[in-house]
Amino acid sequence: MLEITDLSKAYGSVVALDEATFTVRPGRLVGFLGPNGAGKTTTMRCIFGLARPDRGTITWHGRAIDRAARLRFGYMPEQRGLYPRMKVADQLAYFAEQHGVRAPAAKAATARWLDGLGLADRAGSKLEALSHGNQQRVQLGAALVHDPELLVLDEPFSGLDPLGIETMSSILRQRAADGVAVVFSSHQLDLVEDLCEDVVIIHRGRIAGAGAIDELRAASDRRHLEVEVVGNANRWLESRPDLAIVERRGDLARLLVPTDVDLSAVLAAAGAAGSVRRFAFQPPTLSELFLELVRP
Repeated sequence: MLEITDLSKAYGSVVALDEATFTVRPGRLVGFLGPNGAGKTTTMRCIFGLARPDRGTITWHGRAIDRAARLRFGYMPEQRGLYPRMKVADQLAYFAEQHGVRAPAAKAATARWLDGLGLADRAGSKLEALSHGNQQRVQLGAALVHDPELLVLDEPFSGLDPLGIETMSSILRQRAADGVAVVFSSHQLDLVEDLCEDVVIIHRGRIAGAGAIDELRAASDRRHLEVEVVGNANRWLESRPDLAIVERRGDLARLLVPTDVDLSAVLAAAGAAGSVRRFAFQPPTLSELFLELVRP
C-alpha cells in the first residue's frame, strides 16, 4: 500500500502541497483529481524522488521508498520522457532493463506489451514517426514493461481518441485486477467515475476529499433531482423558485436540492402540471462533487 502522510512542499512563496494525506491500495484504481496547479504532479514527483518534500512521509508497504522500491514502480509523466529518434521496441526493452529485467525477458515483455497496446506493427518505427496517441501508448508501455507493483500515471488519457481510451482503460482495469496499485490524474471526470473505485481530490495542495467514489457522493449534503413533465417545457418550476435549476433539456430539468427536500411536495407540483415521465432523486455525480469541493 502506498501511504502519503502530511506531505508538504513549497516553491518559494508558492505552496504546492499542504499536509496532503491519502492512501492507494493494491488492486484498486484511484483517480487523482484537482484543478491545474492543485499539487497532483508535485505529489507524483515526490513519490519518485524527483522532488523532495519539505515535510511528511511517503511509504510503500510501511517502509520508506528507496531506489530498490522505485525499480518496482511504473511512472508515466505528463511530459513525454522518451527518445524521439529511438525505435519503439528498442526503447521499451531499454526501459525494462533499466528496471532490472534481463535482456531476453525484456525483449519478450516488449513484444507482449506492444501487441497488447496495438503497436506490434510499429515496433521498428522511430517514436517521432508515430501519432500523438500512439506515442502516448508507447509511454504507457514504458511504465508497464517491467511489470510494476505500483503504477502512477499523469494524464494518461490526454490526446487519445475513443479507441485509445478504450485500450488504455482495459489495460488499467486488468492491472488493478492483477493486484497492482494504480493511481492516475485526469480532467476527464466522467471517465474517472466509470473506471475508478476510489478518488483523491486535491485543491490548493490540500486533500479536499478521498475515498470510495460512492461513499463520497453519498456523504454530500446535496442531492440532484431529475424531473420530466411531458409537454410542460419546465413551466411548472416557475412556482418553485426554491429549486435551483442546474440543467434544462426540453421537458427534463436537473435540480440541485438539499437532502431534506420534501419530495412528495415536489412530485405533487410536477404531477399537477402534467404527466411525470421521470422523477429521480440522486447523489451528485463525480463531476458535480468535484465542483462542490473545489469551488471557492
